[in-house]
Amino acid sequence: MAGIKALISLSFGGAVGLMFLMLGCALPVYNKYWPLFLLFFYILSPIPYCISRRMVDDTDSASNACKELAIFLTTGIVISAFGLPVVFARAEVIAWGACALVLTGNVVIFGTILGFFLVFGSNDDFSWQQW
Repeated sequence: MAGIKALISLSFGGAVGLMFLMLGCALPVYNKYWPLFLLFFYILSPIPYCISRRMVDDTDSASNACKELAIFLTTGIVISAFGLPVVFARAEVIAWGACALVLTGNVVIFGTILGFFLVFGSNDDFSWQQW
């Protein structure tokens, strides 16, 4: 039952994060849809880690290059997702209020992605590998 509660709370977090992203785009004050390019970052961010989990055997206690590269690439994607709205706001493509809403959505969505891997990342009977 704990898995269902975690899944419901993670889906609620994702919905709240996407709501902040859409508010940053669609409010009549802002009315610019450039921040929707962040959806690519949301999709791309877990991919390196998922690939490294499939390729690497977790029985080795020492760190290996594949896992370190995946963490590095994921960090680069997340940093880029936080930097893009700031670059848009500095170039006056979007307003600073929209930038704040989008950055709030980033925090919530990346927290939700992190929470997903923390809750379902272990290799027990109910894991993310079943999905």
